[in-house]
Amino acid sequence: MKVIYKHMEYPVTLNLFLHNPIYCVEDPELSPFDVFAQINTEQEFVFCFELNREQAERIDPDADNLLGELVFAGRSGKTTADVKQKITGIPAGQYLFSQEKKVLGKNECIYLAAEQQKDGLWERNKLGNRLYIRRLFEDASHVTQIIRQIL
Repeated sequence: MKVIYKHMEYPVTLNLFLHNPIYCVEDPELSPFDVFAQINTEQEFVFCFELNREQAERIDPDADNLLGELVFAGRSGKTTADVKQKITGIPAGQYLFSQEKKVLGKNECIYLAAEQQKDGLWERNKLGNRLYIRRLFEDASHVTQIIRQIL
């Protein structure tokens, strides 16, 4: 059975073991849901959200209340010696991982996160309370990744 949400087929959730962290330079000017369609570079973007505790543990979360505060926004890049930049990112560990080869808007990201959460809870995983949205351009295509830690 296929479930369609705004032209999105039922997403696939995979287990991912991230052996090394994904580092980025914090950039508070970035907005997670601005259109990234113009970006055709090797630069990557990572956005970390705290999830609503009540919704983050439900198999049927309320999409309007799933995302909490934006914890950080960052971009790939190197720090410079003359400017102190905060390095942050996605820590090494075990994650649930979903991706779509396109730029996803806020509602599509929330839908993908909710579906991923259902899959994770169905498999009896204990999930972390942070959601990472990673945006990149690879193989001549925009990619949006939804990443959630398994505790």
